[in-house]
Amino acid sequence: MGAVTYPDQKVAEFINTNLVPVQLLYNTKPYADDFNIQWTPVVVILDESGKEHFRSVGFLPPEEFISSALLGMLKVHFDLKKYREALDVADILTRDFPKSKAIPETIYWQGVASFEDTNDPQYLKAAYKKLKAEYPSSEWTQRAEPYNLLP
Repeated sequence: MGAVTYPDQKVAEFINTNLVPVQLLYNTKPYADDFNIQWTPVVVILDESGKEHFRSVGFLPPEEFISSALLGMLKVHFDLKKYREALDVADILTRDFPKSKAIPETIYWQGVASFEDTNDPQYLKAAYKKLKAEYPSSEWTQRAEPYNLLP
């Protein structure tokens, strides 16, 4: 990714604005062991305390890198129970990267974060219906399928 993705101006701006980047060789001790780095490239999204919430393994072109990192940011907010912030990131992702491979997972987490924020199960059902209509073969559609059984 060092030859194509990281030098991209949009990627560099995104990283510098939204993340605290640390680049290490795959065999840098003790971090390679601490974060179970077995292959490169790997991007690990951590919270402020250093806890991992998301990882991406393998090359991603610039647009997919940004959407993947946004998904990681969404997961950090969700895991920290900051549901409104997670939903804000999901809105950016779906608006700015509608063709991204991260969109099905984003829709899934939008539904779950909306449910957690409001306690209204209709958000779960709506996420499933959207996934079923737009991404019928996605693993995230399969994971959301039980939500269709909600009243």
